[in-house]
Amino acid sequence: MDNDSLYFLSNWANVESGGNALLTMWNIFKHISIHHYLTVAAIIFTIGFYGVIVRRNAISILMSIELMLNAVNLNFVAFNQIWGLKITRAAFTSNEDVLTPVGQIFTIFIIIIAAAEAAVGLAIVIAFYRQRHSVKVEDADLMRW
Repeated sequence: MDNDSLYFLSNWANVESGGNALLTMWNIFKHISIHHYLTVAAIIFTIGFYGVIVRRNAISILMSIELMLNAVNLNFVAFNQIWGLKITRAAFTSNEDVLTPVGQIFTIFIIIIAAAEAAVGLAIVIAFYRQRHSVKVEDADLMRW
């Protein structure tokens, strides 16, 4: 890293908000390669997968699934940052070439689906708890209530 980036990291609270701070922060992020993103995403995905396999609590399993989805989101954003915006045809406009952030769009869809999954999953867990007074996965052995 260059000296400006190190100065910003060591004195981040003293830097005034504005264009200079954002430019310095962008210079720091330019040094992070796709391998760093993929490594962090793989670690997060592995922790989530381990949580799904090992945990017996339904709420812990749902949280582990959320970790796995966030690892996928990190991959989408990293690939979009590396390969940049793509020129595509726009629907609903007369422009022939529009830059679209496909990775960020997929990430927004995954976040929406994860929120819906969390709401429905938590509702199922609450209904199961009211019936069985337990949230352990082993207690869910019947398809009917």
